[in-house]
Parts: sequence; structure tokens; C-alpha cells
Amino acid sequence: MNDVAPILEARGLVKSYGHVLALRGADLELYPQEILAIIGDNGAGKSTLIKALSGAIQPDEGEILLDSEPVHFRTPRDARRAGIETVYQDLAVAPSLDIASNIFLGREVRRTDPLGRVFRMLDKRTMRREAARHFAELKIGVQSITQPVEDLSGGQRQGVAVARAATWAQRVVIMDEPTAALGVKETRQVLDLISRVRERGLPVILISHDMPNVFELADRIQIMRLGRRVAVVTPQTHTMSQAVAIMTGAEAA
Repeated sequence: MNDVAPILEARGLVKSYGHVLALRGADLELYPQEILAIIGDNGAGKSTLIKALSGAIQPDEGEILLDSEPVHFRTPRDARRAGIETVYQDLAVAPSLDIASNIFLGREVRRTDPLGRVFRMLDKRTMRREAARHFAELKIGVQSITQPVEDLSGGQRQGVAVARAATWAQRVVIMDEPTAALGVKETRQVLDLISRVRERGLPVILISHDMPNVFELADRIQIMRLGRRVAVVTPQTHTMSQAVAIMTGAEAA
């Protein structure tokens, strides 16, 4: 992919928390319509890296580029405005609200009059129609778009979080351990959903400890250790055991 410019790039990111150095010059390149997996042991810097890319933290040094232009995300809202959506492990869904309300959480559609003046009342019909359309496009099966999220299975809740990200992302979707704590059937549904997000033209950054899932989905795999990238491999060039050996330092990168 050397002849194609990255959509999202990190160069030499450094982040410390007191005496703990979480990132030690971390790099990353995400290319159009690819799934880039990031793997590494606990403390390797994976979560800190994606928090920097999603605006949740600001790096102490280094730069982030979007479409080859430097960007400075002060908050997650800045990253969302730039078209980057993140699905965290805790999902950040509102269990008591229905599916459509969760899809439009923070971006609610309000009613307007014939002159275009906006009322305070929510336009629930439009939100439900649009949410149903996105769920159909992503082939997420639910009984009704008006179901409360608290009534859904773990895999369906994950589907709501992923659908929300795919609905609003314009450039990149970041997913942090999207299959954690899911059963075999629900994991399969989420993996298929991630593939469909990519098929819609959105590149995906995937953090996962599940090596079979990583090797099934990823086009490239970035291996991190001690706060920096030590290798980038592919499922065609390396086996799972080789990737783990590089990750743990048992094998040279």
C-alpha cells in the first residue's frame, strides 16, 4: 500500500502518566478500506494509542494526521467532527432508551415547521426510520427498532454500538475489544458486522486479544510492545504463533 496515502496516521506519539511512559514514540498508518488490527500484551500501549486517535487523551509529543493533514483533537467530540467514531469496551449505550434513541444519542433529530424552524420536540419517526434503514444495511437482526437496549442480548447491544459508529463515521471506525465477553454465536455476528462496515467503505482499527478473530479479519496486524510499534505483519506472511512470539519478545521483529 506504499503508493496509497494513509487516511489516518500517527507519528512518534509519546504519552506519560507521571513516571509511567505509556507511549514511547508510537506510529500507525491506516489505509483506505482496510481492517488494521492492533495486538499486544497488557501495557503495550494499545488503548492509549487509540485514545489519542479518538481525542480521549492528548499526546505529549508526536503528531496525528488525517488525510495527510495534521489534526489536534482536544476532545472526543473533535474526533467525531472529523469523522472518527470509536466503539469502546463499555459500549456507552443508554440501556433504558430504545435502539433508535441510542443510534441518535447526542445527535437527536428535532421536529421542524414548514418554514424550517426547529421545535424542542424530538422527531422520533424520522430517527426510527433512519435507524431501521441502517440496521437493515448492516444486516443486524432485532425484533423492533423501538426495543429498549436493556432487553437485547450482548451481541445485539454490541451491534447497536457498532451501528451507531458506522452511521456517523465519515472517515474511520475504531473498535476496542468488540467481541469481549460474547459467546460463539454472538462473536460470529459481530465479526460479520465488522466486515460489512469495511464493505461500506470505512476503514477499521480493531484492538483484540482474540488471535483467531484477528487473523480472520485483519488485512494488516500492528504488533505493539512497551509503548511502541515493533512490527507490522499480515495473515499471509506470519502465523499466529509467530505474531505472538514477536508480541512477547520471544522472536525478533
